[in-house]
Amino acid sequence: MQPIVHLVVGYICYREFVRYRDGGPPNDVPVLVAVFAAGLADFIDKPLAAADIAPVGRTVGHSLVFVVPLLLLVWVLAIRRERRDLGVAFAIGYLSHIATDVPWHVLSGDFHELGFLFWPLTPMPPYTGVKPLGTIPGLKAEVTTLWLEAVILVAGVALWWVDGRPGLGALRRD
Repeated sequence: MQPIVHLVVGYICYREFVRYRDGGPPNDVPVLVAVFAAGLADFIDKPLAAADIAPVGRTVGHSLVFVVPLLLLVWVLAIRRERRDLGVAFAIGYLSHIATDVPWHVLSGDFHELGFLFWPLTPMPPYTGVKPLGTIPGLKAEVTTLWLEAVILVAGVALWWVDGRPGLGALRRD
């Protein structure tokens, strides 16, 4: 999944949690935490791969071997600071990233690429990129994961706009 789409999915997941729990749109600061956390795996791994420190762009930040202890640490800090809402936002955002990196591999049958989930205990081959999902009969157009990601991106931005663009208020404060 493209990094920007992970941010949108993190927002959508956190938004839906808050709407279910509270019945209204999410607050500014937890939204920023959820969106930040949704991108964190890529913020960690992509630079490591670009600098040839890690073999591929899905290693440490995408591995449950790292993610689970990180989530526990963040949860403990959130409890100590009496900001459980931020701990929940972080967990939802981060886990949305990991969860949405899985389906494309499953749908395309590239199960071996799921090695990132338990790296370094399991090997992580190079990511093969955009996955074909099928063709549109009669148009000879190939549907790829990018099509679905574009729909998710547009839908997420629309939901964010309808919700009053939460997160911007915290960024505008002096």
